[in-house]
Amino acid sequence: MTSAAISGPPTALFSPAYYQDPYPTLTWLQENSPVHEFRFPVGDVPTWIVTRYEDVKAVLADPRYSAEAATYATPEFKAAGLVAAEGTILERGIAVVDPPHHTRLRRLAMKPFTTRRVQEWRETVRAIVGRTLEDCARRERFDVMDDYAGEVAAKTLGEILGFRIERHRELVEALNQAFPSDPALIHEAGPAFGRICEYSAELVAEKRLHPGEDLTSALIQTSDDDGDRLDEDELVGMVAAMIMGGSDTVRGFIGNAVLALLDHPDQADLLRTSPDLAGNAVEELLRYDGALSTALFRVTTEEIELAGTKLPAGAPVIAGLLAANRDPRHFPEPERLDIARTGKRHVGFGHGLHNCMGAALARLEGEIAIHALVERFPKLALDVPREELRYIDSWAIRRLTALPVTASGTSRA
Repeated sequence: MTSAAISGPPTALFSPAYYQDPYPTLTWLQENSPVHEFRFPVGDVPTWIVTRYEDVKAVLADPRYSAEAATYATPEFKAAGLVAAEGTILERGIAVVDPPHHTRLRRLAMKPFTTRRVQEWRETVRAIVGRTLEDCARRERFDVMDDYAGEVAAKTLGEILGFRIERHRELVEALNQAFPSDPALIHEAGPAFGRICEYSAELVAEKRLHPGEDLTSALIQTSDDDGDRLDEDELVGMVAAMIMGGSDTVRGFIGNAVLALLDHPDQADLLRTSPDLAGNAVEELLRYDGALSTALFRVTTEEIELAGTKLPAGAPVIAGLLAANRDPRHFPEPERLDIARTGKRHVGFGHGLHNCMGAALARLEGEIAIHALVERFPKLALDVPREELRYIDSWAIRRLTALPVTASGTSRA
């Protein structure tokens, strides 16, 4: 055993240092404690994190690891405020229920995702990206997070769901508050989820009165062959889930991807000269540094042994997506960015029944927005020293706070 193995991980899980660079700790865990027990910072609850690719897939695919934390979690976990409050809309949300309820919700929710509609979204994204690039070009110096990724994500989601764009920043703030890593801020989580659901309810009510070609209107109207429809709470919860899943995470992914290409100019050049690699590049960039750090909590429904570790019934388990995507057992040279890489699938959008419902749209936005940026600005460069960049303190989302760049390559860094 190495001295590193004896001394423990380089930084503590979900600590300020971890958020800035989680990979050394995740790599240590893969090698030394792949099913690792620690105290979750909110509530000081015993929790397990899984970091190897095959184990992560197992947790996300095995029904004995339930998404219904409110049903199976220990009283200690529930008391920490880490599950949706009983009787709320989110308690029945698609991300936190198991089959058969999940199967029904997913079937109804996916019906509007037709080939024709996705193709229409492609044109929507292209138009939004084009206008946003023009705005950035006029600035010459701009922040990728706010001026580009944030604008593309917000305007795309607004067009597709039909919500008012001026509410976007408010919704992003609420989303950040909904997943606190600081125990002192747990009281903000419930009200934050409440604000997202309130806006979702307003949007559903508005679209009932004034339906359009947007996805919210389509969800209201959709039904299966038996005439089954989403009820009001299910509709509100579904739209809320799409707001939470399609806004800040897309913004975070585009920002992470742009930084990865700035760090690897050879790969940016390859993408610029080989536009046919745009789709493949998105997959590799999602693997290399995606926006989802982890999947949401799973809770064991019975005692389970995983990779030699016994998990008690009711154990909260976190599937480490960032870790799995750099597991050398699955990806050769995982620390190397290679946009021509093919073969092995990443878990950047999760895995199994609860894989990201908006993955097709996120891929589409990434494919268009990332390629268009490097093509439009071949001399794009950081406008601050690399070491000044910071990530938000979030256990669930990996996102830069800012990414200042210069289009001309003349940096003040």
